[in-house]
Amino acid sequence: MNGNADHAAPAIEVRDLGMTFGSFRAVAGVSFGVKRGEIFGLLGPNGAGKSTTIRMLCGLLVPTSGTGRVAGLDIVRDTESIRARLGYMSQRFSLYDELTVEENIEFFSGIQGLPRARRETRRDWVLEMAGLREQRQTRTANLSGGWKQRLALGCAVLHEPPILFLDEPTSGVDPISRRLFWDLIHGLAAGGVTVLVTTHHMEEAEYCDRLGVIYRGELVALGTPAELKSNHMRDAVVEITCPRPQEALAAVEVLPSVREASLRGGGLHVVARDAEAALRGIPAALAAAGINASRVERVTPSLEDVFVSLIEAHDRAAGARREVER
Repeated sequence: MNGNADHAAPAIEVRDLGMTFGSFRAVAGVSFGVKRGEIFGLLGPNGAGKSTTIRMLCGLLVPTSGTGRVAGLDIVRDTESIRARLGYMSQRFSLYDELTVEENIEFFSGIQGLPRARRETRRDWVLEMAGLREQRQTRTANLSGGWKQRLALGCAVLHEPPILFLDEPTSGVDPISRRLFWDLIHGLAAGGVTVLVTTHHMEEAEYCDRLGVIYRGELVALGTPAELKSNHMRDAVVEITCPRPQEALAAVEVLPSVREASLRGGGLHVVARDAEAALRGIPAALAAAGINASRVERVTPSLEDVFVSLIEAHDRAAGARREVER
């Protein structure tokens, strides 16, 4: 293979990957590819199969079906070689609380086989990246969640791996720390690192270049956040600004064109089966209730809207299949 072809090859390639535990199907025929330097997210609720997928790609679990390649290496035959090229950060920080910040960095430098000549340079990089120079002698147990998170990230990439796996990396941290963490991730990706992240946070998913939505072990949608919002939701979303939103909700949610409605920021957020019928019927229903709406407008669905729609469509299809099988 020539250099150009190798560079064009996906950093991660998964084909019909499956995992069962007894009679439980955790992952069912998942396929996707991740380009070099891309941030790819697996978005799904807890128990959807995200962590199982990432553990198969790390070589921690042997898949029961399908194939996968990471950095061009087979996830079953080449697990040791993959681990040398991989950084991994789990949702439970793998740090040692009884060690200081600096001692944790030194420990992971040894685990990852860093030559002694590089350890000081990489230690200084982690301290600078994580903003922990002043806390280098602090016991890790005494750090805030955000600092622990950045330290764990630094320890995961001490050996400068070309691929980074993040399994629910921001669970339990505040929104500001989450944003700072993602600034660091985008910096790594800009430097050529390929990032695969699992998450159930919609805000976090927006930071990804592309997403795979996974539910009940199946990949139900694939695309950029913008593509998912544009192409993967049949229903329309309508936002309403009006006085007395509680009364307005009662008037709107009974309309045949409305699938569901909810209060949102002093107004209403409506998911409509038929956009044109909803845009005609909502103002009339509100006027009949004596409510003068200042705004009734169709808007681009949020990622949360798309996520809920995909899951509901999956459950409806699964229910229909069960009825046919009876």
